Amino acid sequence: MEEEVPDFEEHIPEKHGAFDISATVSSVKIHGWKQVIGIIAVAMVVLGGWEILIRLFKVPEFVFPKPSAIFTALVTSFPNNYSHFLITLSELVAGYVVGASIGLFLAAVLTQIPYLEKIITPYILLLICTPTLALVPLLMLKLGFNIWPRIIAVSLASGPMVMINSVTGFRRTDLAKIALAKSYGANTFQIFKMIRFPLALPMIIVGLLVGGIFGLITAVGSDMVGGKIGLGNKISYYSSLARMAHFFAIIIMVSAIGISIWIIFSRIGKKYASWQE
Repeated sequence: MEEEVPDFEEHIPEKHGAFDISATVSSVKIHGWKQVIGIIAVAMVVLGGWEILIRLFKVPEFVFPKPSAIFTALVTSFPNNYSHFLITLSELVAGYVVGASIGLFLAAVLTQIPYLEKIITPYILLLICTPTLALVPLLMLKLGFNIWPRIIAVSLASGPMVMINSVTGFRRTDLAKIALAKSYGANTFQIFKMIRFPLALPMIIVGLLVGGIFGLITAVGSDMVGGKIGLGNKISYYSSLARMAHFFAIIIMVSAIGISIWIIFSRIGKKYASWQE
């Protein structure tokens, strides 16, 4: 007896496709707004309590400044600190692009050549365990007191983070899918492009995020160690003068860069690797 093949297209609503997602989208939007309101409410409570306690106990500004004083310092000093902000940002971007590119390239190559991976990996681990800021004075002695030692330091800090996470991602590839692709005649590049890279993408994005944060910390630290310009230099300057409101204003600027890095890669992850969730 011949089995009837059901017509799956018969009962699909024309307007919403296979199922109505309008309710789901609405609930996600409501949940998002609740989260934003919750974050703002917590911030208002913390900052308000901070302001009240400082005023109540009359804590000197050089010990711990009020949020209102920090905000005033942030606004009034921003024109003077803007150039330092751009210097630190340029160090971060230049060093990060170089370090992340090298790290991703090494991860792709080493996972294809296991013997080479065993030789290179110990040196990468040694670089990770070495405080990058300790190398900044040496780099400055060799390259001078300019921006290049700080760019190299950022590259050395961010590159290994990208590489280690990317290697982990490439190793998670399903061998059954690779075997199936080979049975259809796929070459090494096609397997990498269509299977290895897409499956490793979530871990690559994590590596890029972690590398960006490590690069930011190194850029600011390098400015503090041997830079005459940059946000790290301003942190040292305001700290030495006990101008704590301005000190916290610079911390906010650094934090803004870090939060921006997190937002950028979170959005990239949701767009290109949301299937993993």
